[in-house]
Amino acid sequence: MEDVTDASFRILCREAGAAMVTTEFVSSDGLVRDVGKTIAKMHTLEEEAPVAVQIYGSIPEAMVDAARMAARAAELAGGHGADVIDINFGCPVSKIAGRGAGSGMMREPDKMVSITKAIVDAVPDKPVTVKTRLGWDEGSKIIVELAERLQDAGIAALTIHGRTRCQMYKGEADWTLIGEVKNNPRMHIPIIGNGDINSAQKAREAFDRYGVDGIMVGRASFGHPWIFTEIRHLLDTGEELPPMNVRDRVALAKRHFQLSLDLKGPVTGVYEMRRHLSCYFKGLRDFKETRIKLVTSKDPAEIFATLDYVAARWGEEAPEPVSAYEK
Repeated sequence: MEDVTDASFRILCREAGAAMVTTEFVSSDGLVRDVGKTIAKMHTLEEEAPVAVQIYGSIPEAMVDAARMAARAAELAGGHGADVIDINFGCPVSKIAGRGAGSGMMREPDKMVSITKAIVDAVPDKPVTVKTRLGWDEGSKIIVELAERLQDAGIAALTIHGRTRCQMYKGEADWTLIGEVKNNPRMHIPIIGNGDINSAQKAREAFDRYGVDGIMVGRASFGHPWIFTEIRHLLDTGEELPPMNVRDRVALAKRHFQLSLDLKGPVTGVYEMRRHLSCYFKGLRDFKETRIKLVTSKDPAEIFATLDYVAARWGEEAPEPVSAYEK
């Protein structure tokens, strides 16, 4: 979710009903080298709390130093700071995992546990959580034993993505082992399931079938941040909300765009919002020309005017949401 889950998007997700949000992952190497852009990723706001600052890396000393810096995020990057320090041992991208970071750490479970314990000890005033996967490949699904070891290292909660690193995001997520970890009588920390939660019905099934304490929604929220409203409504009432119509999507997109402008200014705010504006309206018929206009204009006023046109032209249509990551 790098370059997606910035502060404006996180605020929107919290307003939609997400119980907690997480920053884009932050490079431990970038933090210890005092790279300004990396430090800026730790900037959070009161409106999005509770929020976790997520770090990744493979060098133990750098990870510990980065965790200490994340604990001081309010001082170093301004804003609210970190309520939780989250360790990313789950990213499967080759440039990350290939260097032994993210889910690359699944090949070195002893090192993963050692780094986790060192971070827990280094930031005693902050809860530390871990996100990881089932294993490196089909033949090394080590998560059940690994979960116990991470718990013993002192983490406050564990998020498990139901794929191996080698699967990347292909095929369906396998929640069987997530359920096995949750139902292990030796586990007493919250277990959060992740993978393919792209609807309220799938969220309810995850709770009912596997007994997890929580779910994490990642890719399915991109272009569909109101998924959290849909999930909460189904869990609270037993009823599904109808698909959001285009007029309401436009109102949400305008709110998101204004937040982006307020937080990043008219140049970066426009540029970094393009990926979102394109995704809000996936599935609309005859939308290509308008989409191009939304993602090429550099003038905020013109973009707002185009959004008004979208509301007037397609207002009551309500196509099923399509994640930016779905084909």
